[in-house]
Amino acid sequence: MKALVTLGDGDIALQDAAVPVISPDEILVNVVVATQNPTDCTYRKTALLHNKPGNILGCDFAGTVVEIGLRVPAGLRTVGERVAGMIHGGVTPNGSFAEYLAVHGALVISIPDDVSFVHAAQLGAACLTSCQALYQSLHLPTPLHPVPADSGETVLIWSGTSATGAYAVQLAKLAGLRVISTASEGNIEFVKALGADAVFDYTDSRAPKLIVEATGNQLRAAMDCISDGMTTVQTVMSMGAEGGTVATLLPYTSRRRDVPVETVFVLAYSIFGKASGAPDSIIDIEFPFKFPANSGHLENAITYCEMLSTILARKALRPIPVRMYPHGLASVRVGFEDMKAGKVHAEKITYVIADTPGVGDRPADI
Repeated sequence: MKALVTLGDGDIALQDAAVPVISPDEILVNVVVATQNPTDCTYRKTALLHNKPGNILGCDFAGTVVEIGLRVPAGLRTVGERVAGMIHGGVTPNGSFAEYLAVHGALVISIPDDVSFVHAAQLGAACLTSCQALYQSLHLPTPLHPVPADSGETVLIWSGTSATGAYAVQLAKLAGLRVISTASEGNIEFVKALGADAVFDYTDSRAPKLIVEATGNQLRAAMDCISDGMTTVQTVMSMGAEGGTVATLLPYTSRRRDVPVETVFVLAYSIFGKASGAPDSIIDIEFPFKFPANSGHLENAITYCEMLSTILARKALRPIPVRMYPHGLASVRVGFEDMKAGKVHAEKITYVIADTPGVGDRPADI
């Protein structure tokens, strides 16, 4: 198969690679569409960290099931089923920037026939990270068990224009929460259309103060979907008089002294801390951050995938705009450069695998 692989010296190349061999708990997926995440752009660190060639990049995917492992529960998956999800790309010869990948049979979202592969491919990391933050870290209600819309329960989603933020806004709103978010001035209406009740310009230095006023100085739950530069400081300063909890996507410790604010680091890859379901297979995550194995995160993620499958079937999630690159995996270098240069806002960089030179015909139903 064609795949984008590390060369072991900090570089990458589009090469032929072996199709992954699945474990008894996994399924083999023929990848139709892959999408790009900021973590994918760290391939130079990944390659140097492992100092070996052949690791395949890419995390998010959508495709069809072509093989099912012997321990995957009967009826859980079917050959030909359309599925989406994420894997820990870049650290093994198994990633989404390839024609095939292996993934735990329960860690995928079932795609309804009326949802395209292009839109489904953006769900994996964004939605699972959102679920980890909202439910695992902040203990907020889910869309399957919403609170009354007039409950007043509020959450701040800092950066509703990132892929994770856009889905976090929607999931929070579907759960009946009052959703506060931030965006650049030009994207405020976009985030409101996703369901946010109030959106503030994050470039305004007064944003935390305005959020405190808008929430009556009572905000207790927040998620920072950027967690870089000043964003976590701004998020922490938006918390109310009694303090609360902020879920972050990069490690951070609150320095606020007037009220107690706990910061909880969310790492989507932690769902792979127990690789195959066997007691002796518990492994610690080593990249991009050291993270102790936690089999409970796997169990939670399986529940989240089931929930997301239900929500998707209800047509309740709105996809974010797509930025398609024309040559499939051969365009990934360009996508990396565009993302690192800050050229991508409120869009998901997307690659159709069949557009890669030498792969084959593009499916009609992407």
